[in-house]
Amino acid sequence: MIRVLIVDDHAVVRTGLTQLLATSDELELVGAARDGEEALSIVEDLRPDVILMDISMPRLDGIAATRRILERLPETHVLVLTSFSDQSRIVEAIQAGAEGYLLKHAEPDQILAGIRAVAEGGLPLDPIVARALLTARRPPAAVTLTDREREVLGLVRNGLPNKLIARKLGISERTVKAHLSSVYQQLDVTDRTQAALWAAEHLDEPAS
Repeated sequence: MIRVLIVDDHAVVRTGLTQLLATSDELELVGAARDGEEALSIVEDLRPDVILMDISMPRLDGIAATRRILERLPETHVLVLTSFSDQSRIVEAIQAGAEGYLLKHAEPDQILAGIRAVAEGGLPLDPIVARALLTARRPPAAVTLTDREREVLGLVRNGLPNKLIARKLGISERTVKAHLSSVYQQLDVTDRTQAALWAAEHLDEPAS
């Protein structure tokens, strides 16, 4: 069961998300907060697996709240769910530690899938958000990766966490991390999100 905390200053959004989560047997709503300050006051008691985080809120916004929550609970996953699609806010949220970024016009199934994806180490991004991030920072296109590094990177692009990548390729998680460290260095990126975005633009899809 994936434990979820909703953080949004609009009551109608909190109600709608509460009803949406109730449709899934995999998800459990453990609480709801009206802003970042309230989220900070309850998150350590609730210890959610995933936080659905709005960006624009009174007292403490979602970006600052994400940064402060992850300092206390680094194992928690934050999925931003907001109306803001401007590049600067997207980049700020990812830099603060958010692992996914969806817009509120997303379909209900996309939101549910996004929650499951971040809980498993995936990278759910709205296509508008992905384009904005690629525009914000484009790593060098001339990169020489080994076949194994390209395999690992392709699986990161597909949203697989290290454990599943290791199982699929028949290697250890430590080896997966070593390959990713090499990939990050060559691409001049610092995290899975940026690497996955590079892969989406530069790696060919595997033949079926």
